[in-house]
Amino acid sequence: MKKKLKLTGKFRNTERGYGFIELEEEDVEDIFVAPGQMKDALNGDRVEFIITNPKTGNRRAEGKILKVIEREKTEVVGVFQKSRGYGFVVPDDKKLGTDIFIPKEASKNAQNNDKVVVRITKYPMKGKNAEGKVIEILGKANQAGIDMLSLIKEYDLPYEFPEDVLSEARKIPQEIDQNEIPKRKDFREGFHIFTIDGEDAKDLDDAVCVRKNENGNYLLDVHIADVSHYVKEGSKLDREAILRGTSIYMLDRVIPMLPVELSNGICSLNAGVDRLALSCLMEINSEGKVVTSEVCKSVIRVTRRMSYTEVNQILNQLDNKIIAECKDYMEDFKLMEELAHILKDRRLKDGYLNLDIPESKIVLDEDGIAIDVKPYEVTFANEIIEQFMLTANETVAEKYYWLEAPFIYRVHEEPDYDKVKDTNKFLYSIGKKIKVMQNNIYPKAFSDVLDEIKGTEYEKVISTLILRTLKVARYEAENKGHFGIASKYYCHFTSPIRRYPDLFIHRIISNYNDYIRDGKIELMEEKADEYAKTSSEREKVATKVERDAEDIKKAEFMQDKVGEEYEGIVSSITGFGMFVELPSTVEGLVRFENFNSDEYFEYNEDLRVLRGGRTGKTYKIGDKVKIRVIFANKLLRRIDFELINDEQ
Repeated sequence: MKKKLKLTGKFRNTERGYGFIELEEEDVEDIFVAPGQMKDALNGDRVEFIITNPKTGNRRAEGKILKVIEREKTEVVGVFQKSRGYGFVVPDDKKLGTDIFIPKEASKNAQNNDKVVVRITKYPMKGKNAEGKVIEILGKANQAGIDMLSLIKEYDLPYEFPEDVLSEARKIPQEIDQNEIPKRKDFREGFHIFTIDGEDAKDLDDAVCVRKNENGNYLLDVHIADVSHYVKEGSKLDREAILRGTSIYMLDRVIPMLPVELSNGICSLNAGVDRLALSCLMEINSEGKVVTSEVCKSVIRVTRRMSYTEVNQILNQLDNKIIAECKDYMEDFKLMEELAHILKDRRLKDGYLNLDIPESKIVLDEDGIAIDVKPYEVTFANEIIEQFMLTANETVAEKYYWLEAPFIYRVHEEPDYDKVKDTNKFLYSIGKKIKVMQNNIYPKAFSDVLDEIKGTEYEKVISTLILRTLKVARYEAENKGHFGIASKYYCHFTSPIRRYPDLFIHRIISNYNDYIRDGKIELMEEKADEYAKTSSEREKVATKVERDAEDIKKAEFMQDKVGEEYEGIVSSITGFGMFVELPSTVEGLVRFENFNSDEYFEYNEDLRVLRGGRTGKTYKIGDKVKIRVIFANKLLRRIDFELINDEQ
């Protein structure tokens, strides 16, 4: 009998009792693990397993875990529950798969409903829960601010800078070195340079200037803070930035990649002061093509700080006060608008995926409690900056690709053919299709569908469905193009204050000739590969934290809305119910038992449709439904709805 091959991967548990194993090879479908086949693995553990049933048709391969190779978590955050002679902790991570038993002597005198950090001392075995000891009491579960602190602890985020890193940051002067000016292009006089950000932004790392030259072409200058001038390779600041990888935004707080002395100080492109920058200077024709470009070190002085709201008010003649204040710059903003339209039109022709998925704006009171949730308003002022940054990122990536320089690219590969086929099964039901040419998938095929459903009831739903079909973008030292923006060359160059790949690219730009002279190209290529991997991992963590923070606050906002009725749209269909999204962007689950119907519903996975066996009543993605809120709990990060049927 042939011995089964032992494989390794990362185990991901679910709240529904089964799990999946992510294989360590890229682009391989996860392996399904049934209840009873998980051994003692917890969510996130690296495991050794065998395949018990190979993949057949649409059914995933199934596996059995043999042993845990490496534990992901030794410490867990959760709510302490006291009993007579012992206690237990219910983890915040509902996918962990076990409550944690706490002997009385290991409780640190924690009380009922305390949020605590627990160190696991024994992992679950043969049906027994894990065991642990309380090492920190954070506060009461519903106490203001404890929810975000719990997230910080749950993900072991570096929310404080080590003293030696802060000491290094404090030694950096808050004014530029005058000796640097002769070595750089000087943009301090004769140019109208603007930062355009949200009202609350403090780390301003990009500024723009738009003009026209004699032949009618546009001159777009994108100036980015020269962070690499201050964060030297191998310094304590640099090593800490590598560990953090990215800034993490948790609604009312930021865990920054760099200390405030840099992020809000000498590296921030504040108006009216001299700042060092790396500049991408582009000449762009009327078709939106970059005809010439240069990347150089510069010194700039921002003319005025603008917000997206102010620029929108100027472009749409909405506020006479701001229009009067900026009367000398009206031509600048009109040119920006003109150029951004040209750049966006060119991108859309190339197949740029203009997904209509509104972000949430969660409003907190002074205690950090959610008091409102609504869609984040995006104006064309946001679009201006997005188009300018996309163009600069493409231009820099292409330039350094042809130089064969060590580099970190932003990679977004084409989606899997099978996933596109699955998406098409649903699209066929509304008369649409993503066209596949001889198994080749092009961005234009996706953008054509998005164009066709623009302005229809399906727009948001199809945008979300297409997003789920796409692969996740990541960082790589090898250029593989960016499917989502239909670009052959792409990188992240424009945010070195908050992303490490951008900082690394700045270092390459500033020192490329020195690396060639000193024979360090091969070393920097190795570093590019290493930092691309670590930055991708840190980005995944940041995305999870930011999503969890939103889920907690949305559930908190809905806690006092139980019993209230709303109209929403079916956003997703599953084998256990359907998710409904409200106009506010809050999403909740309607389980089958809360359909308020004696109908039995069958789930058609291909069409993502629920169909009643008796009446033929169907529910599909995009349907409008009325719901009542029946449960909301921020500790569980859960919102449940029930359907209000027309006949009720």
